[in-house]
Amino acid sequence: MLAIVAPGQGAQTPGFLTPWLAEPRFADRLAWYSAVTGLDLAHYGTEADAETIRDTAIAQPLLVAASLATAAELSTDVTAQAGVLAGHSVGELAAAALAGALSAERALVLVRERGAQMAAASAVRPTSMMAVVGGNADEVLAAIDAAGLTAANNNGSGQIVAAGTVEQLAELSAAPPARARLIQLSVAGAFHTVHMEPAVAHLTRLAGAIQTGRPRTRLLSNADGAVVDSGADYLGRLVKQVANPVRWDLCMQTMADLGVTGLLELPPSGTLTGIAKRNLKGVELFSLNTPDQIPDAREFIARHSVVDQDSVVDQDSDPATPGAAS
Repeated sequence: MLAIVAPGQGAQTPGFLTPWLAEPRFADRLAWYSAVTGLDLAHYGTEADAETIRDTAIAQPLLVAASLATAAELSTDVTAQAGVLAGHSVGELAAAALAGALSAERALVLVRERGAQMAAASAVRPTSMMAVVGGNADEVLAAIDAAGLTAANNNGSGQIVAAGTVEQLAELSAAPPARARLIQLSVAGAFHTVHMEPAVAHLTRLAGAIQTGRPRTRLLSNADGAVVDSGADYLGRLVKQVANPVRWDLCMQTMADLGVTGLLELPPSGTLTGIAKRNLKGVELFSLNTPDQIPDAREFIARHSVVDQDSVVDQDSDPATPGAAS
């Protein structure tokens, strides 16, 4: 069984789309996505520096557009070959579009608004995020709580991300958990915490008018790792997730329980395959980053693709329905 995953914010690096822009279909698709988002995504993916693409309002649309455009290079309908789709944080919007829960255009408009609103929320007070690598999980969580921080991402064995004010992060740095290493993340705010509630309020208003569809394959939620078979339900979860912790550990557990044998990460890749290497033992991994990897990626997909129709969601039983963030 094949899992295709889309990375979250912080995975972007300067110039990561440069080799892809040489592909005419990719360039055309990215131009359309730029028109939808109102951002020059080709510029941000090829010429902009690290500080520029660190901006939440730029990084989030750029990442979702990159995942969608590169997935289209793999196949006209790569979803039909996947048994599981998932995204980390903002990557959930890419996964939702690939699964058919949202159209690509609706996902891109939503991520444009998500990024802008989260950037605005981040500007209210200096906040950030820090990865805590290693240490005893219970001791790490206790230290995060003692500093008044939120465990905003639980990425499985060996990595929990703390989020909160810069003062709280400084307190954690002054008294780190035993045998743990702290890494400051390249993000501009305390995502997936109470600090993002203003963004949730805005997105909730928008979600009521967004049309959704039934996912065409298993679509995992960051909230609890559950398979969500309703587009409207998934949209509601997407909105709430902005201010709630990402449980990527539970998403990986679901993948293991379902019998995933291969995991392919869309560009800019490396983060989720790295996490999977520590947590999904025995699962073959593919980190896609450049177009010259496409032939090998297609072979990887074919080797792990769905072979039984029971693993594909029945598309006839759920017509498109208006989404509601509940």
